[in-house]
Amino acid sequence: MGKRISMLAVLLSVAAMAMCGSFAEAQAMKSLKLGSTSTAALDLQFRLQLLNYFSGPVTGSFGAETEHAVKGFQNAHGLADDGIAGPATWAALKKVSVSKSELAMLARVIYGEARGEDYKGQVAVGSVVMNRLKSPAFPQTIKEVIMERGAFTAVSDGQYWLIPDKTAFKAAKEAVTGSDPTKNALYYYNPDTATSKWIFTRKVMLTIGNHSFAV
Repeated sequence: MGKRISMLAVLLSVAAMAMCGSFAEAQAMKSLKLGSTSTAALDLQFRLQLLNYFSGPVTGSFGAETEHAVKGFQNAHGLADDGIAGPATWAALKKVSVSKSELAMLARVIYGEARGEDYKGQVAVGSVVMNRLKSPAFPQTIKEVIMERGAFTAVSDGQYWLIPDKTAFKAAKEAVTGSDPTKNALYYYNPDTATSKWIFTRKVMLTIGNHSFAV
């Protein structure tokens, strides 16, 4: 009887966490407009600032400057430029930008995978992550792309958890803004150390430093 109660408690706990996750996602996708004030507005401003649409301070208050930035993003991405950050705008924005915490994740991958490469090589690694985010063949969030099993050696061997330096953060920001030296590559590898036979079947677009970038 005690085991059944314990199992029921676990199931209820899992269900509660799932509901909380769904609620948080719904809140994050909530439409924002002129006059809105929320943590979601903070995220919106941070993303738009990274993409050079918004130059004001990140305050979480949706003012006229934020509205103008949203319209600029919408216009550039073929969306109705009403200045309202609704579901369609959020979906498009999350495919080409990152939150503050996701930027740190991207910097960790770059530092763990490519800190020995030159700056262009570090941007290139970040670009592959962003290209995967945009591709329907990969997971839909930065965290899922990075943490996908076997996707990045730095995650597998623990180097992902090293503290990234300023160069890694700079490279991460440049990769997010669309500076892609890889020609839309979805994979990269070091041909001198790679052990996967499959990776050598991918079409190589170019080589940057020690890495071959492929599709």
